Amino acid sequence: MNIKVVLADDHAIVRHGLSRAFQQEKGLEVVGQAQDGLSLVKLVEELSPDVVVMDISMPDLNGIEATRRITAAHPKIKVIGLSMHSSDKYVREMFKAGACGYLLKDCPFDELVEAIRIVVNGKKYISPSIGDTIIKDYLTKPDQESAFSILSAREREVLQLLVEGHTTKQVGQRLGISPKTVEVHRTNIMEKLKMDNIAQLTKYAIQEGLTAPEP
Repeated sequence: MNIKVVLADDHAIVRHGLSRAFQQEKGLEVVGQAQDGLSLVKLVEELSPDVVVMDISMPDLNGIEATRRITAAHPKIKVIGLSMHSSDKYVREMFKAGACGYLLKDCPFDELVEAIRIVVNGKKYISPSIGDTIIKDYLTKPDQESAFSILSAREREVLQLLVEGHTTKQVGQRLGISPKTVEVHRTNIMEKLKMDNIAQLTKYAIQEGLTAPEP
């Protein structure tokens, strides 16, 4: 029986390249692709894949938050982070969100295939290219203050959408909440972070991995 894989990346060329490479692998089948976190969550609900290969920097809902939602609703689905970020912050937050593996985008394709087979068998996988220091930091360093400890999940979602340029009304529509509730979240975010303008919030969101900088 084939391992069903869903690919999540905001770059179509990355998704299509991976999809074509997977076609050559026996026992693996790409059943779906998503370009942002929100559509990915819906796609996973429809397709029930075995594995999600997850980019971190995606619009609307980043890979860390998407991982958190997917693993909470579907504990049997394995998520592997595939990112260009090697910082221990990203590795730590992906595993805390429920991921089973983490690789860098410059890894060989064979390593990704191996990681998929490993996590499907119930084990975790961290790419050796990330380095022993990162692994030790993840295992031993105490939790540091970050957006993931300061802000609630809903506040992080609101923050990402606001700094990506969505209006209060658009944020409310995407999250299924009223504009007034969005404004309450925005006020709480600014108070918690001690920031008072969108430029500061944008810089903070990029630093914390909630959104990607403009290309």
